Amino acid sequence: MKLEEKTIEDEEVVLEGEAFSTILPEILDKKHIRSKAFSLSLPALLNMLLISFVGMVDMIMVGRLGPAAISAVGMVNQPIFLIVSVFIALTVGTTALVARFIGAKDINSAKNVAKQSMVVSILFGILLLPILYIFAPQIEKAMGAEPEVLTLGVAYMRTIAIGTPFNVLAMGLGAILRGSGDMKTPLIADIIANLSNILGNYILIFGKFGAPALGVAGAGIATSIARFISSIILLYVLYRGKTVIKLSLKENYGLDFGILKRIFNIGIPSALEQFVLRAGQLTFVRIVAELGTIAFATHQIAMNIQSLSFMPGQAFSMAATTLVGQLLGANKPDIAEESARQTRLLGMIVSGISAFTIFFFGKYITMLYTNDIAIIEQSRICLRIIALIQPAQSTQFILAGALRGAGDTRFPLYSTIIGIWGMRVALAYLFVMTFGWGLTGAWLAIGFDQILRAIVIYSRFRSGKWKHFEV
Repeated sequence: MKLEEKTIEDEEVVLEGEAFSTILPEILDKKHIRSKAFSLSLPALLNMLLISFVGMVDMIMVGRLGPAAISAVGMVNQPIFLIVSVFIALTVGTTALVARFIGAKDINSAKNVAKQSMVVSILFGILLLPILYIFAPQIEKAMGAEPEVLTLGVAYMRTIAIGTPFNVLAMGLGAILRGSGDMKTPLIADIIANLSNILGNYILIFGKFGAPALGVAGAGIATSIARFISSIILLYVLYRGKTVIKLSLKENYGLDFGILKRIFNIGIPSALEQFVLRAGQLTFVRIVAELGTIAFATHQIAMNIQSLSFMPGQAFSMAATTLVGQLLGANKPDIAEESARQTRLLGMIVSGISAFTIFFFGKYITMLYTNDIAIIEQSRICLRIIALIQPAQSTQFILAGALRGAGDTRFPLYSTIIGIWGMRVALAYLFVMTFGWGLTGAWLAIGFDQILRAIVIYSRFRSGKWKHFEV
């Protein structure tokens, strides 16, 4: 659709806690669209960069404890991501449905979706805690952890498990707010929580201000405290704040299987996508682990720094989900399409800046984590590989977010199956185990995965079929 540059009359629909201008005619100037896309993306982008920064600080602090500590944290995170991926069915479905109802000005239905999402979040978190705590040794052994790494990994997983219910609840509450267009509140909650995480790491890892030096376990405790803080802030805002969706304890919180069915119809493909993704990443990590503790520590540091490049894509993906969902709810499919295109353009610009940074300065960023020369040199090569595929990575992140906003969650699943298993895992095994290319071969496999997924997602988006999805 070619959009004309002209001024038009607007209709008011609530978005981001303020009035969002959707357009009655089927035209809208691109500058206006970019402005709306950026206003949604900026809080999400700041949030993602904050998460990335705190993750880097986390790893830098843990890195002072040695390569075994870095490997322990990495081997805990992968299985936890895999287990929590099931919960993505709820968050994606929640965001898409809330956005669609807000676009249609049906606040009561949006509120009902929010209540169901919150109840299921609480139940899932309570179920997950004992599983992670009790089976921590078995999970770490299955990851192939060496004896030194195993002891540290079990301690870290058990402290992380304590905060899992709060983490899951915060994810659900964030999905509600983002679906309503409120990207700022999750940002504020994360700023406060992550600052407390950094402070907690400093105190508990190294034993400052009279606290015991708990090492890796201290990092896990600090993370759990931060997640508790985040969930409390989000709960307060939804019940006491000035939000589009305002909840009350006096309302009925019984399970509504009709609403839950609609949520999961949208979300289950995304949950399967995340499960496939995390399972593939888990298998990929097992291949990398065969290269030894130094190579695995290098991989963890490089992945941590790589977040600087993919966080912008994820942030603009959230904006695309909200914009597309609300505009389709307002029956503006062509404007929804152009909004996704303009969001992708903005996201690629920001990701390009990140790519430039890690390509030319990745070596020096790695030096913040370690002074091991072998790790620094290997990490530099890995980061340059990922910097070169930024256009593909941004495309697949952002346009997949647009498809999810429309409720078309199956093609992101298909792209992940093909990319993760057909490229990342298969090529990593070939390049590492057969060709002997080491960690460089593993990261080349990551690059081919991102390129293939981008091709599949872009093809689906161009088809326009997603504009006619019923949710």
